Amino acid sequence: MAGGTTLENTPTWAVAVVSFCFISISLGLERLIHLLTAWLKKLGKKALIEALEKLKSEMMLLGFISLLLAATQGPISKICISHKVAETMLPCRKITSITETLLADSSPVEDSAIPQPAINYDYCFSKGKVSLISQEGLGQLHIFIFVLAAMHVLYSVLAMALGNAKMRVWKVWEKETQTIEYQVHNDPNRFRYTRETSFGRRHVNSSTGTPFLLWTKCFFRQFFSSLAKVDYMTLRHGFIATHFSPSGNVKFDFQKYIEQSLEEDFKVVVGISPPLWFVVVIFLLVNVRGMHIYLWISVLPLILILALGTKLEVIVAKMAIKLGTENAITRGTPLVHPNDELFWFGHPGFLLHFLHLTLFMNAYEIAFFLWITYEFGLRSCYHDKIELIILRIVLAVTVQVLCSYITLPLYALVTQMGSHYKKTALEEQTAKLLKAWHEDVRKKQRQKLPQDKSISPRNVGPSRSKDGQQTDQAEARVQVS
Repeated sequence: MAGGTTLENTPTWAVAVVSFCFISISLGLERLIHLLTAWLKKLGKKALIEALEKLKSEMMLLGFISLLLAATQGPISKICISHKVAETMLPCRKITSITETLLADSSPVEDSAIPQPAINYDYCFSKGKVSLISQEGLGQLHIFIFVLAAMHVLYSVLAMALGNAKMRVWKVWEKETQTIEYQVHNDPNRFRYTRETSFGRRHVNSSTGTPFLLWTKCFFRQFFSSLAKVDYMTLRHGFIATHFSPSGNVKFDFQKYIEQSLEEDFKVVVGISPPLWFVVVIFLLVNVRGMHIYLWISVLPLILILALGTKLEVIVAKMAIKLGTENAITRGTPLVHPNDELFWFGHPGFLLHFLHLTLFMNAYEIAFFLWITYEFGLRSCYHDKIELIILRIVLAVTVQVLCSYITLPLYALVTQMGSHYKKTALEEQTAKLLKAWHEDVRKKQRQKLPQDKSISPRNVGPSRSKDGQQTDQAEARVQVS
């Protein structure tokens, strides 16, 4: 064990105070999660409750990792490797400590003659080797894993919160679909040239004639006019016409459906999947001095988020181009057709994993920066150039803003244009429609009963046909026989 006082020589009040603090914090966190779960149940947020359960499972995994590191740090520190192997793929220039020099130059001595801080090294140095990873290094790795998980959750929650704030205007647009002005403007008896509609003028022009021009236009559009009102209205109409009513004349809260769909996706985004943990291992492996790998890790999320935003804009533009090619004349609202073939690999869900990877890599960059600063300071070998540090921080903030305010709202809307809708997100909407239909039927029945004098209160319940009395008598005869 490293230098320090054991519990045998530690005051009992110190042990009790530290134990009390840790237990209180743990119980407080557990109570907070319980209250948050109860609040989400009250709001009927089933998807967010499942996301919270996913977060609790991630915390359990972190607890298991912590327990495993604490229990095995002694045996791991006694795994010895040669000096030649230990000096390969170093993240920083090798600096020989005073203890290592003394142990390497001196003859073997008894453990009692070696200073306490050097005992951990003595096991391997007595064999002419070095430890695979010291107990201090395992403790630092332990802290990094915790910081990484915390930053990923924080980044995911922040992205969803900012994205929902940006999408609040959709509630206003959704209410507008129930107004007389909207219905008059989108009258099915109104015929227009497709290119002359607002949707056609926005997406179909000379700058979309070739794939190169189309992608270039969509790349810059995501910064200045990523989501217009006409896009929301047109995609909404296409979704309802495809999955509910061909005419699109049905009361359906599309904005609420998108919100619930995004909550379903949050369950995936907030977790760290096994492939992402494998990515962490790869990043730690290639962090070799001179490669500046973390500068590339800072740039890669920016490339991914820009590529994703451009692809989402291209999907909307292609739907408009296809609409103009197939129908020169539009009746009422332009009718686009959702199709999985518009997405990469014909699978809209792939974009979610793409977004998940981007958020995780950005969180990894910030977590690594904070961890290095906490453990080794700003002047460590990891931060050899202050210009690179500033650039990495600026890139991380830029990616977070782009993801929250541009890409996430685009993703939430455009991914609804797949061939299939999300069943779980639609359950609440369907339940509301069925409830409204049932209430309407009951209201009509109550209005009809006083007009039909031939129906008495006695036979209203069991009678389901015109000759209900004969049916009841027949059923009675069958039971008697």
